[in-house]
Amino acid sequence: MNEEQYFTTAERKEFLKAYRALFATARPLIGAKEFLFLRQHISDAVTSGSYLRDNNGLNRLLRDIETALILSQEVGLDRSTLAAVLTCNLVVEDRLSFEAVESLFGDDCVKIIRGLIKASGLYAKQETVQSDNFRNLLLTFAEDVRVIIIMIADRLCLMRMINHHPNSRFRENVAYEASYLYAPLAHRLGLYRIKTELEDLSLKYTQREEYDRIAHKLSETKEARNKYIEEFIAPIKAKLLEAGLKFEIKGRTKSISSILNKIRKQNVDIEGIYDLFAIRVVLDSPMEKESADCWHVYSIITDMYRPNPKRLKDWLSVPKSNGYESLHITVWGPGDRWVEVQIRTKRMDEIAERGLAAHWKYKGLKSEKGLDDWLNNVRDILESGDGGPMELMKEFRMDLYDKEVFVFTPKGDLYKLAKGATLLDFAFLIHSQLGCRCTGGKVNGKNQTIRYKLKSGDTIEIITSPTQKPKQEWLNIACTSKARVKIKQTLNEIQHKEAEMGKELLTRRFKNRKIEVNDAILMRLIRKSGYKTVTDFYCALAQERLDVNHLLDQYHDIERKDNEESSENRTAENFIATQPAGESGDEDELVIDQNIKGLDYKLAKCCNPIFGDKIFGFISSQGSIKIHREDCPNAENLHTQFGYRVVKARWSGKQGSQYAIVLQVIGNDDIGIVTNITSVISKEKRVSMRSISIDSNDGLFQGHITVLVDDTTALNALIKKIKTVKGVKSVTRATALYSSKES
Repeated sequence: MNEEQYFTTAERKEFLKAYRALFATARPLIGAKEFLFLRQHISDAVTSGSYLRDNNGLNRLLRDIETALILSQEVGLDRSTLAAVLTCNLVVEDRLSFEAVESLFGDDCVKIIRGLIKASGLYAKQETVQSDNFRNLLLTFAEDVRVIIIMIADRLCLMRMINHHPNSRFRENVAYEASYLYAPLAHRLGLYRIKTELEDLSLKYTQREEYDRIAHKLSETKEARNKYIEEFIAPIKAKLLEAGLKFEIKGRTKSISSILNKIRKQNVDIEGIYDLFAIRVVLDSPMEKESADCWHVYSIITDMYRPNPKRLKDWLSVPKSNGYESLHITVWGPGDRWVEVQIRTKRMDEIAERGLAAHWKYKGLKSEKGLDDWLNNVRDILESGDGGPMELMKEFRMDLYDKEVFVFTPKGDLYKLAKGATLLDFAFLIHSQLGCRCTGGKVNGKNQTIRYKLKSGDTIEIITSPTQKPKQEWLNIACTSKARVKIKQTLNEIQHKEAEMGKELLTRRFKNRKIEVNDAILMRLIRKSGYKTVTDFYCALAQERLDVNHLLDQYHDIERKDNEESSENRTAENFIATQPAGESGDEDELVIDQNIKGLDYKLAKCCNPIFGDKIFGFISSQGSIKIHREDCPNAENLHTQFGYRVVKARWSGKQGSQYAIVLQVIGNDDIGIVTNITSVISKEKRVSMRSISIDSNDGLFQGHITVLVDDTTALNALIKKIKTVKGVKSVTRATALYSSKES
């Protein structure tokens, strides 16, 4: 196969650019002779047809080169890691043997390749890992942190490559997984630049309109923002130069995904977000003077601008477990606005940009205790947890993003836990058995319950009792995954033992009465008694919450009536044919999956979709279909955790219903403004107002107005007209009519 056939015109241009950049950066690291050796083997593999495109039509060679370039430029990892990326596919295609790789790059490289092959095998049929394989994927990651980093770089490369991919479903699935798994992993490893790009690209592919809107706004305000930054840093520069410090000072705009999170969290439009950027001061200081110089800069800046003490974040004294060190302050700048300033040294800045890889450069590969503790914790959870892959995914992500508190044992040993962790979490962190027997503890010498929330600097002594055992309510107290998984495991063991006792009791009574058990009748009896699972039923028997004799009488009654009555069996066809009135819209108004009409569906209350919204269907646990907006707060979790239950959906050309939506209006609390708003609504054709609630505070009002509209076109026109009312600051569509979670 020649080069013209292998590459498209655009791919060839991109490949040459990436290859030249990689040649300049990676060749000295890998070795000139070895690099040429790999180049020849890759060229031979392409010529022989061994390096073909993947199942989604993507160029595998271009992906490998781009991934290696990301590792080289964004991460800066060691020789073995880069070599593993370039040789892995050659090994898979039998173009190179493990022995040949080991002789060239050592056994460390072979170890990484084996991890990559194992992880890649879970993606053999598609580009997103199935929930059943999630545990296996994380176990592979936990074996060698460099496998994680390579997979993160590869995922970023894939996200860049699929921008114009024709399969939108494939693009969205990859984006959801990148947001749910790989961005949090990058965050945990300190790869903030990669994490930010993954989140932004994920937003671009799943919520394109929101992404474009924010990007357009940032572009419009760029000139004014740059002018303000220059005005803010000019006097700081002068003072730092006067103090004789070597430094670089710059402003950076926050990522689009970060801005969208703030918009949703603060429930305002982008104009209401004041911290769209941060100022960074990077000092050129020797290691022994780093802390002193950073605090010197802090004193200079806070002498000029008033600081907010509640927003001080000191990661100089106690760095994050991923190696991040910096001093963050927020000050009241010109124009009466808060400005975030980050103060760090060149070494700290490199660690902040390149994460743990840069940390190893200064402290060595084996010295990162925080990472080792985290990986060991991951292994413990994966090997002992039995809550299922979905629960595991939820717990795992929670720990990845949580901030930290630092506490001490009476002997002075330092431990890190997630912010919000309780005394019970600390007990499980020390040892699982200590956690299971924990009754409370002493915090700074004072008695505290297991519910006590830890604060940085606390000294903790755990108190135990041999008779103590985990209880169901402990799951509401513990917040770390290690504690929650162990509690669930122990509760399951206790429940299993009780269920065995209950089953033995019932079996013995059946034998005493010489009754032959009919499993079908017994299951009907269990359901009639109100128990969802057989285990719960037997546990109730063991705990004497059910009377055995009464149950046997009920069993006799069911058995006697069994010949007279037949239980109703509704098939899926019956279910669709007899759908309740009012539960779905007009059958021609919405099309589900492959042009199917007339199915039973409900509009999800968590996002309240209306005609014209981009939507998808979700098959609920009851078998009905719920329609969600594509930008629903639950969309990411539904796609990632239950992708097999997601179906395509779209509005058809026929539309006859009206939909209730809630508008949130914020404005000046002026006389007559509410009257003017309601007047605008009343003048709109086919728009009617159902309810309105107004709250006033400090000269501002916030109103929630429920209106009936035909579709998104009518809604957008209404929002546009309300915004023209004098005194109105923002008009946004509320996510839902009321809070609801997907069942």
